[in-house]
Amino acid sequence: MTYRICYEDGWAGGPAALQLGVMRTEYFPTEYQALTRARELVESGVHHAVSLRDSSGRVLAGVPLQLKLGASVSD
Repeated sequence: MTYRICYEDGWAGGPAALQLGVMRTEYFPTEYQALTRARELVESGVHHAVSLRDSSGRVLAGVPLQLKLGASVSD
């Protein structure tokens, strides 16, 4: 099964401040490798709109992705 991670690569410069950067896509042969890379992207704080999709079309993004990566939920 192939896993795909899509994310915004930082912020673009130029006249319109706060434009999102370039959309990047990376492919991984295993869920472990994809989740490891997703964790790196989320924890860096530079990349936005990180999502992980498997070959069946299921998508994890936002809070569900963070929970899959082991983030804790506090009250």
